[in-house]
Amino acid sequence: MNALIWFVILYWVISVGIGLYAARYVNSSKDYALAGRSLPMYVVTATVFATWFGSETVLGISSTFVKEGLRGVVADPFGSSLCLILVGLFFARPLYRMNLLTIGDYYKKKFGRAVEVLVTICIVISYLGWVAAQIKALGLVFNVVSGGYIPMNVGMIIGAASVLVYTLMGGMWSVAITDFLQMVIIVIGMLYIGWEVSGMVGGAGAVIAHAANAGKLDFWPAPTGREMLWFFAAWITMMLGSIPQQDVFQRVSSSKNEKIAGRASVLGGVMYFCFAFIPMFLAYSATLIDPKMVAGLIDKDPQLILPTLIMTKVPVFAQVMFFGALLSAIKSCASATLLAPSITFTENILKEIIPKQSDKQFLLLMRVVVLVFTVIVTTFAMNTQSSIYKMVENAYKVTLVAAFVPLAFGLYWKRATRQGALASMILGLASWILLEIAAPEGLWPPQLVGVLMSIGGMIVGSLAPQLVRPTAQAIHTH
Repeated sequence: MNALIWFVILYWVISVGIGLYAARYVNSSKDYALAGRSLPMYVVTATVFATWFGSETVLGISSTFVKEGLRGVVADPFGSSLCLILVGLFFARPLYRMNLLTIGDYYKKKFGRAVEVLVTICIVISYLGWVAAQIKALGLVFNVVSGGYIPMNVGMIIGAASVLVYTLMGGMWSVAITDFLQMVIIVIGMLYIGWEVSGMVGGAGAVIAHAANAGKLDFWPAPTGREMLWFFAAWITMMLGSIPQQDVFQRVSSSKNEKIAGRASVLGGVMYFCFAFIPMFLAYSATLIDPKMVAGLIDKDPQLILPTLIMTKVPVFAQVMFFGALLSAIKSCASATLLAPSITFTENILKEIIPKQSDKQFLLLMRVVVLVFTVIVTTFAMNTQSSIYKMVENAYKVTLVAAFVPLAFGLYWKRATRQGALASMILGLASWILLEIAAPEGLWPPQLVGVLMSIGGMIVGSLAPQLVRPTAQAIHTH
């Protein structure tokens, strides 16, 4: 136990030190937000992968799989990895060419100030759940590693404060360089612990066969209307809802050129999909290694199944490798998700309110917002009861119903207008919120209705004024 705690402290100090060292590259707000648009292929791929591979991948997906099987994890990793592949294929290059600081700038350029403000507010709100999930996971790790000596809330504060230090100073430079280190540790750590655990259960084949016999590998839903609608809604929530997000845009725009932006996003998505299955394999192995422990935790707190297995059944070196990979996963995700909404809020909301700033003052303002946002999400994390997986999945419903349609139609439909974007956002948000209140468990999933209404709003809102104009002109001529 002592060796593990000392390793965690040492790893923490080294990674924070590297993050602070990277801060020396920050000379302007563009360096802070986009690492000077100069990152090579291997760093962009690493930061795409490491940002996605967070606490929900190791603790959330794995515990959901043990409880619900493959069908339960359709949103993540199936939806989330497809999101990165779609970004690489259809969104990375056109957005990179626009040379913007934030995703909010795209909405301003295409649809005007009102749409920019609305989207920015939705994006910032959506990050609350995602960042809070990482901070909650940091509290869980400190609590488990210290054998309960460090309470969850204290662990959350320690974790949030240390990630804040280098994110605050180095911005995207610190995030990218630490992400590269953390990706290496995640890959090595996960492969090693997978090999260690498979040796304990008689090979991967035994675990896969057991899972198949238990029905855990059934993916498609029951052929009923409700089941199919809810399955599809869960899939698109992260697949489409996380496309219009600042952290994805930041990685695309930090690339040295548009080719890297597209290819790194696709490669990062493929890598994420492959590695997300290792925590599922590890957690399900626990049902063979210690069925009594799994039975005790499955309904109480399934997120503890995997950490408990590691703490009680594997040697210290394997524990070090696992918690090194887990901490890397959480920290890379937390730093990215602290930075992204803070920069968006500063650029797309505060910049208009506080005009005529020098670049130095604007950079200082970004850092102040990062600090304030960290305090808010840490407080939120300490006071919420939601599971890590649910917090992350729910985070994307906001951007799915409000921001995805204006982004996709704005890039690929020439007739998209400002009125269409506003109608899309208002109808999408209103129908989603209304259904979440009135019928959250009804036949139609609220977010699916929201995105359909959003598409309808975009088409009708864009075409109606264009149809009215020629008619009015014809009447006037007569």
